[in-house]
Amino acid sequence: MSSITARSSELRSQALEHQAFLLLRTIFTVAPILFGLDKFFNLLTDWTLYLAPLATDIIPVSPEVFMYAVGVVEIAAGILVALRPKLGSVVVSLWLLGIIVNLLILPGYFDVALRDFGLLIGALALNRLSSARTALQR
Repeated sequence: MSSITARSSELRSQALEHQAFLLLRTIFTVAPILFGLDKFFNLLTDWTLYLAPLATDIIPVSPEVFMYAVGVVEIAAGILVALRPKLGSVVVSLWLLGIIVNLLILPGYFDVALRDFGLLIGALALNRLSSARTALQR
């Protein structure tokens, strides 16, 4: 009886882990793609307002062109998460870290930087769940 309960508990734990993996993989696929696409249309916001002038000092292009490049990278990162979540989650984490640094340079965006830090932690959680799934499949 004890082994049946343990096995049932293990199966439930695996099911919950799988659900968490799917939720995180879905959001870290869809959100970067949608945000990336919006860099071309600015329907959600004017993304250039979130760009530190230092960025265009380092890469001398207009803020709009810079954000188009950001959009391409975000779309690619979202697709990478869909196809290879273990690697894609690391790319998204590093990308979010870059966004956080950019936001900390700008005055008045610390709240957004904190939100993005929470997203970074979520992307790292996806990486850990992806690693666990990879280990189980071997």
